Amino acid sequence: MLWSPRDNYVDGEGKVLGSDFTHISIANPKLAPYGAAAMETLDKLRLTERITPRIVTGENIGQTFQFVATGNAALGFVALSQVMMDGKVSKGSYWIVPETMHEPIRQDAILLNKGADNATAKALLQFLKSDEARAVIKTYGYGF
Repeated sequence: MLWSPRDNYVDGEGKVLGSDFTHISIANPKLAPYGAAAMETLDKLRLTERITPRIVTGENIGQTFQFVATGNAALGFVALSQVMMDGKVSKGSYWIVPETMHEPIRQDAILLNKGADNATAKALLQFLKSDEARAVIKTYGYGF
């Protein structure tokens, strides 16, 4: 999502990207799937060249969120789960980027060989497949 902690800053269609702002935070697209998705979105909107000089790059999505939350960037492409609370965005203004704007961001869980005999690891993986876990995961903006 494109998010700003400021109310009424980002509209529901991302039009703020065409306006005049100082900094936008994006996770490093070479390292972070969210950063790659942000750059794909800017490409599809034909705004990459215009926006690139204003990008503040976070090493990961957590640092990217921090730049925006602290005001070091006016807005940024962050994970929906970072601002979701009880199934809705907790504060600020945002644009949920349509899935058609970028390649899917996969969120997977696997059981490593080292944990194959660990009952707790197996139980966690089994829980993540449950309807109860899916309901919680969905409240943070993730789909299946």
